[in-house]
Amino acid sequence: MKLPRLTLLATLMLTAPAAAQLQIAPPVTTPSAPAEKPKPRPHTITKKKEAAPAPKPSASPKPAVSPKPALPATVIPAPATDTPGIDLVFGAYQRGQYKTAFDLAAERAKAGDPKAMTMLGELYSNAMGIRRDYGKALEWYKHAADAGDREAMFALAMMRMSGRGGPVDKPEAVKLMASAAKLGEPKAAYNLALLYLDGQTLPQDVRRSAELLRQAADAGLPEAQYALATFYKEGTGVPKDLDKAVRLLQAASLADNVDAEVEYAIALFNGTGTPKNQPAAVAMLRKASRQGSAIAQNRLAWVLINGMGTSVDKVEGFKWHLVAKTAGKGDPELDKQFSDLPAEDRAKAEAAAKKWLGTK
Repeated sequence: MKLPRLTLLATLMLTAPAAAQLQIAPPVTTPSAPAEKPKPRPHTITKKKEAAPAPKPSASPKPAVSPKPALPATVIPAPATDTPGIDLVFGAYQRGQYKTAFDLAAERAKAGDPKAMTMLGELYSNAMGIRRDYGKALEWYKHAADAGDREAMFALAMMRMSGRGGPVDKPEAVKLMASAAKLGEPKAAYNLALLYLDGQTLPQDVRRSAELLRQAADAGLPEAQYALATFYKEGTGVPKDLDKAVRLLQAASLADNVDAEVEYAIALFNGTGTPKNQPAAVAMLRKASRQGSAIAQNRLAWVLINGMGTSVDKVEGFKWHLVAKTAGKGDPELDKQFSDLPAEDRAKAEAAAKKWLGTK
């Protein structure tokens, strides 16, 4: 099986493999079908490089498309306590009071608090309350990592991997990532899994990749839950198990992972690996559409225009079709249906789409 090549980015997360989309078919075709070849989905804070395509599943009469980029993730140091149940540094950070967080963390770091050291690294790295200084960020992360802080190990690993604050050192980055993963850092386990999947920095080992994804998924990381769901759906590194895939999609959906919401909605709509619940599926497609998923917008357009699992609303449906089309998720069949729409309804749909896109 040819697996996707992943793009290493100068940030705190790598890219993740995208799952093949389940299908909401138009009324003239079967209601559930396999999907077209998916593409790797980026998962990053900064700009991405082009990624190679993922393995091709079986063909579909109406293929689905790959998900949009997932939401970014950063290292936020876990709180340590100044007084029982209270962490002044972490509280200031959460409220956006970065200068206060910096001043408090600096005092605690002098006293040897590794969490405070990690906080200083985070603030220097992201220019929060202080001028960005990768060199100082690297220094503080290293102090904290040497003191056993797993978040600092992960952040330091990503800086070594990307060359921020010093030369690229992938072997050191992998060593730090593995140490952080052993200490239970889910983002480290997730990224290490992707390195094993990619097969460039580390020898390709899909079984080890699946084990690490399971560790991160069990810790509640939505990105790992989504990625592991694709493994179970395709039988990559684990036995194929659609039921487990859908349960993982559900868990990631509850954590607001948009890509998982789209796939779980489609599974609910078709009753694939879960009892069919089309009203719930449509509600989830609406949510993902409002969150900007062009795939969800396209599927929502289909169900609204054709009254599939909900009442017919052609104006609203074609609004979402036009919105999805601006994101590159056009649909020739819906274009044809739109051209047949009465002029008054076309104008309403176009106005609604422009309002949504902010171009009116």
